[in-house]
Amino acid sequence: MWLEIICGLVIYKLFRHFLYDDEFSDVATSDSTALFSVAHRLEKLYGGKSYVGLRIPDADTASRQDIDLVLVTKGQLVVIAVKNLSGILTVTSDGTWLCQAETYPDPLAQVKKQASVLESYLQQRGVTLLEANLSCKVVIPNPNFRTIHAFPSEVITYEEWQQLKPVSTSKLSGWIKGAFSSGKEMQESSHQKINFILGTAPMWDRVELKSSKIVLGEFLEFKGKQEDTLALRHIKRSKVDHISIQKTSMFGL
Repeated sequence: MWLEIICGLVIYKLFRHFLYDDEFSDVATSDSTALFSVAHRLEKLYGGKSYVGLRIPDADTASRQDIDLVLVTKGQLVVIAVKNLSGILTVTSDGTWLCQAETYPDPLAQVKKQASVLESYLQQRGVTLLEANLSCKVVIPNPNFRTIHAFPSEVITYEEWQQLKPVSTSKLSGWIKGAFSSGKEMQESSHQKINFILGTAPMWDRVELKSSKIVLGEFLEFKGKQEDTLALRHIKRSKVDHISIQKTSMFGL
């Protein structure tokens, strides 16, 4: 009996492995995990560098614009909103998205606003982007997403997300160009400066759990037993880039 159960589990895992691509297996989980899954796949497809969880200062509102993802390639800076939506989506006359009793103000309008704030942020630091080198996208990577509405080309639905293919150095399809590439390369100096600026820009703190899940948020304080937190109190945010915390088992593993 146990042999049959074990064989059944092995067959199920093999079937699931071939039926569902690993590139899409994480997107039906938490929003943060989906966000990093999208960032990883875009880097794999188009090269370049992804910056996740940026919090760009907005001079007009004296606040920060929280940007899900920015992809920087040789030819493009793409500001991306990732909507990990599951269920049936409807769109109202003012562009608001409704899904599973949740309301989402027009995501495309929001990401365009974020791109404008980011463009100003870069200009203040000496980088002026050509219009052809800056674009916006909304990516919906969840396989459980459904809608009857037609979206503008800036919105990448799950079906289109599946169809994205790696960029060839010798040939770029028109669809790929319309999706994430303009075909016009930035100057090398501008490209390097953008990467430096975004690499040092404010961003959300992140917690990477043992299960490979990632949580984004703002770190406030350590809580726990006094003997565990005593040493942590001396940690200064300005001095520490990364910290790893482990819980030791009774076997020391």
